[in-house]
Amino acid sequence: MTRSRSVEVRPAGRHALLVELPDAEHTAAFHAELLRRRSAGTLPPVEEIVPGARTVLLDGVTHPEELARRIAGWEVPARAPDAGGLVEIPVRYDGPDLGRVAALWGVGADEVAARHSSYTYRVAFCGFAPGFGYFTGLPAELHVPRRDTPRTRVPAGAVALAGPYSAVYPRATPGGWQLIGTMSDPAPLWDLGREEPALLTPGTRVRFVAETGTP
Repeated sequence: MTRSRSVEVRPAGRHALLVELPDAEHTAAFHAELLRRRSAGTLPPVEEIVPGARTVLLDGVTHPEELARRIAGWEVPARAPDAGGLVEIPVRYDGPDLGRVAALWGVGADEVAARHSSYTYRVAFCGFAPGFGYFTGLPAELHVPRRDTPRTRVPAGAVALAGPYSAVYPRATPGGWQLIGTMSDPAPLWDLGREEPALLTPGTRVRFVAETGTP
């Protein structure tokens, strides 16, 4: 294992490395730095770069020990707030858990829409289902717990909160997040016909735009 300040680099099989970072902000910055170096041709060959909540997996590494030593000497700059593409998602704030979230926040339902749509989020990582992105950017005082009992079916396009994350369900699946709204744009979040199937990829900035007339 190689340790660099608050970064730990562990082997993950013969040709992979798992980089562990202290929080989502550091993970996003490290992931951005990997992509920058790969684009510049200064990163040794890596087949896949997969970010998680506090980890980044580097798979298909030809010389993992050498890359681990390089990573130990990196100075990774903080990611600029305006870095990355921006996707705007129009939302009707009409979710079945809107009242519960309002109570947890100590505000009215109309204020949930105003607050949630006032922040710029960033896709930290993807998982759970194809096209499902975990968005960071909600202040700690607005974090909410998952539902005690998950729903057996959450509709596609549902806008949801759980812990520190916001998300939009790309397809109908079971789910235990608090549902506060519905995406009103028919553009699919996951489309195998696109060059990049996922609309919301790690590093993308996201803004929710409240539809006029929603609570």
